[in-house]
Amino acid sequence: MRSLLGLLLVFAGCTFVLYLLSTRLPQGPRLASAEEPGGRSLWFPSDLAELQELSEILREYRKEHQAYVFLLFCSAYLYKQGFAIPGSSFLNVLAGALFGPWLGLLLCCVLTSVGATCCYLLSSIFGKQLVISYFPDKVALLQKKVEENRSSLFFFLLFLRLFPMTPNWFLNLSAPILNIPIVQFFFSVLIGLIPYNFICVQTGSILSTLTSLDALFSWETILKLLAIALVALVPGTLIKKLSQKHLPLSGISSANHLDSRKDT
Repeated sequence: MRSLLGLLLVFAGCTFVLYLLSTRLPQGPRLASAEEPGGRSLWFPSDLAELQELSEILREYRKEHQAYVFLLFCSAYLYKQGFAIPGSSFLNVLAGALFGPWLGLLLCCVLTSVGATCCYLLSSIFGKQLVISYFPDKVALLQKKVEENRSSLFFFLLFLRLFPMTPNWFLNLSAPILNIPIVQFFFSVLIGLIPYNFICVQTGSILSTLTSLDALFSWETILKLLAIALVALVPGTLIKKLSQKHLPLSGISSANHLDSRKDT
């Protein structure tokens, strides 16, 4: 009960801070009055239309308040990652629209790693018993796979990030229970999610140049997105081949009954 109460207090405190950041905005060109978008708090996008609207507002606002937009974005990203809240893929796309393809990629890779490590630490301090209580079978199966690959743990963690047999949020929560060293955990997230972050950020960079949703389905845009997907496959293929030399991966396919959706 103490662990749950402590986690709730941390969550409430972080939520309050993020609320203040998103509502106490310095005045800007699109955030000047209560009738304009700045008169309400900013929000987490849940679909493409909301993402485009938020992107347009923040890009305009960033012209006068670049540091504040950067702080707000980093805070929102770490909040989602730290508390294992699904939907950070929209923030990856938003990063591409706001900061460009390469700065956005670097930012997302760092924030993903730091946020996942925060989740690791919160789980280690407050959430071990909760995770074991609610997901005993998943923890047991993942524990078995980790122990089988303990001698090549880092390669196994990279494999899980690139070809997940369990969602990323659950791996973040269960990592301290599985006795995964925090340094290996951090760098496995940093490297293993580069292809995924690359696709999302590059997509956001392309979407930021579109003038309408119809342009999304033009041949030029479709070919660009296809090229991005093909490029992102290269590191995944290399790591898979390297992993096969170090890991007993034949048994991993038996874990397909776990949710294989990647959601950071």
